[in-house]
Order: sequence, then structure tokens, then C-alpha cells
Amino acid sequence: MPSGKPLLDAALGIRQARPPVWIMRQAGRYLPEYREVRQKAGSFLDLCYAPALATEVTLQPLRRFDLDAAILFSDILVIPHALGQDVRFAQGEGPVLEPIDETTLSTLKPEKALDNLRNVLEAIDRIKLALSENKTLIGFCGAPWTVATYMIGGRGSPDQAAARLFALNHPAAFAALIDILVEVSAQYLIAQFRAGADMVQIFESWALNLDEEAFRTHVIEPNRRIVERVRSFVPDAPITGFPRGAAGMLAEYAEKTGVSVLGLDFATPLAFASSNLPRTLPVQGNLDPLRLVAGGAQMERRAEAIIEAFSDRPHIFNLGHGIVPQTPIAHVSRLVDVVHGR
Repeated sequence: MPSGKPLLDAALGIRQARPPVWIMRQAGRYLPEYREVRQKAGSFLDLCYAPALATEVTLQPLRRFDLDAAILFSDILVIPHALGQDVRFAQGEGPVLEPIDETTLSTLKPEKALDNLRNVLEAIDRIKLALSENKTLIGFCGAPWTVATYMIGGRGSPDQAAARLFALNHPAAFAALIDILVEVSAQYLIAQFRAGADMVQIFESWALNLDEEAFRTHVIEPNRRIVERVRSFVPDAPITGFPRGAAGMLAEYAEKTGVSVLGLDFATPLAFASSNLPRTLPVQGNLDPLRLVAGGAQMERRAEAIIEAFSDRPHIFNLGHGIVPQTPIAHVSRLVDVVHGR
């Protein structure tokens, strides 16, 4: 039975005449109204934890563009912060954390995490009340491996070497950290559904740089456990998995995790995805964010090629990674019109 929300229906396996569309990081620095609120909020985490301000920035892109979904404004690193790890967002540096190791793992406090996230859940409730009935509300969390790479390395890394070595040298401590992140992430997503989210996304932003054995252990299995745990409380919960850089492991990830929708990064060839993924599996993606920056005919051609490639299955149009700050607003508006067939 269709929900009346095109994007949610696509996630549930109902193919739409034209794909619904949302954009990763659609509430962000490319919008002047976001920058204004961000300055008013103080720190980035202050913005994430202020329900009224988080609601405002979540809704801003939908006032400008005919997007089919709002995604909760927050960050994947609210979970380590809620666990008690020191997290800050340094100007020009991105997130900086006090790295944990096998001796400091016991300082994390998973029993307090959900309570520390109560303001985020309040924001979901507020967004839901303000959102049009035909728009989908998306919640999210970071996947355990991706979040662990920041917790261990202290910041983003091109190769996640600190976390990879930690997993090899201290397998018991690493497994204990993953267990904590699986449980807290699942609780957090369940709470998001209960607060009003229609569906959720698990961001596995650092799925690359792992061999197939590590990918199965660090990515597939923790994601599978989260999906299973969430659905034990929210039966048939629509869940998107976005394993950026999964490459040849995409099909196995989709099959073994049981996600409802598979997010594709922009490096995934369209023909590869079409031929290797079941046609019953909804997919999401996968325009290169820099094509959106450049705009013009090349962007429109590529968007239409993506739509055509996935026209035989349920498809949610998106970028293959987050929108970047230098993106012209007019290009976003034109992309949304192209996707909607205007």
C-alpha cells in the first residue's frame, strides 16, 4: 500500500515514474541561511543539540528546492560525544577527537548515550510536525567502522591506518568497541523511528581501504547486526546502507546486511550496479558532487544517464557523496527540476 510519500515508497520497493530526490548534506554551508544560523549557534555541536535550530536548518533546503525528503541535521560523531569522548569541530580542520586506545575504552559510558542524545530526538519530533505529509523524514547514524576510525585516529584519515592497525594489534579491544557502537547505534536509530523518522540511513563513509576479510568483519557484520536489532523493535524498518568505496563488495554488503536501499558512491559504474544488483533492490545515487558544482549540460546529461540506468528498479536520486560548500544554489535547483522531468 503506497504511503503517499514518493521517496519512502521507492525505499519500500515501489518504482516511481521519475525517481524521488534528496541530497546528502542538503542542509549545509552552500546555503547562506544555513551559514547565518550556524554563526548564531556557536559551535557545530551546539547547533546539532539545539532542537529549534536543528529543525530550522533541516527545513531550509526544502523551502528552496522541491526535494522529496528532509534529513535530520546532525552528525555521525554525536555518538562518540554521547559516549563521553571529547569531540570538537575545529575551524578549517573538521572533527577532532581525543583518541581512545585499549586502555581508555572503559571510560566510554554507553548507558548514558541515549539520554545525552535526547535533544536530537526532540528535533526529529519538531521536524515531523513541520514537514509536509508527502515528504519523507530521514534519520541516520554513522556505521560502527566509520565512527571507530574517528574514535581511534582522532580525526579523518585518507587511509584509516590507525584504526586498521588497532583492529589487527588489539582485536579483543576493537571487537569490544564495535559491540558498543552496534548497540548504541541501534538504540539511537530505534529512538529516531519512535520520534517520527520514516526511514534511516547508515553512513559507512570509510568502507574503502579494507581487504575483503576486513570488510566482512568490520563493515558487513556490524551493519547486519544493526539492521537486525532495529527491525526486532521496528519490523520492516526501511534502512538505507551507504558503504562508500565498497566497490566489488557491494552486492555482498546488500545481501548480507539486509538493508532496504543500497546507496551508491559516484565511482560506482552504472553498468556494474545494474548487472550485479537484484532488480528488486532499490538503489540510491549517484551523481558526482563536482558535476553539480560545474553544472550545465554535462550535469544534466549525467543525471539523465543515471535515471535511465536505474529505470528498471526503484531508484532514489542523490549525489554519490555529500554536496560541497562551493556548490551554486542555481545548479541545485536545476538538478532537482531535471530529476523531476521539468
